[in-house]
Amino acid sequence: MKKGIHPDNYRPVVFRDMSNGDMFLTKSTAKTTDTVEFEGETYPVVKVEISSSSHPFYTGKSKLVDTAGRVDKFMSRYGKAAKK
Repeated sequence: MKKGIHPDNYRPVVFRDMSNGDMFLTKSTAKTTDTVEFEGETYPVVKVEISSSSHPFYTGKSKLVDTAGRVDKFMSRYGKAAKK
């Protein structure tokens, strides 16, 4: 790695997937005040909602989204107002 091209706060950081609890260690400049113990060491932790370990594209599992029910619910609430 070239010297002097990375910011001063470029350090090892743990990213934690909040949907399934998976954690992985990488280097980042993300700002955080939380810490976690990972593989016997204490690192700053960044909490993310979704990562490659829980995203349906990477896992091959898809979630069924009830779009028809959402549309029907919307139309029952606001469909009458839109017809005026």
